[in-house]
Amino acid sequence: MNEPANESYCEAPAVPTPDGAAGPPYAECVLCRKPTEYAASVKGITLCPVCEWQEAQRTACSG
Repeated sequence: MNEPANESYCEAPAVPTPDGAAGPPYAECVLCRKPTEYAASVKGITLCPVCEWQEAQRTACSG
C-alpha cells in the first residue's frame, strides 16, 4: 500500500472533438441564429449552447 501520492488513477486522455470549431466562421443556431460552438462546415442541425440545453430539457425523461 506504499504508492506514490502524485500518481493519478482517474486521468483520461484528452480526445479532440471533431465537431468543435477552432475559430471563426461559426455556424448559426438553427433556432435563434446566434453563433454556435461548431464550425460552419459542420453538417446537420447546429444549436447554440442555450438552445442545446433547452432542447435537452424538453426531451429528457421526466420519470
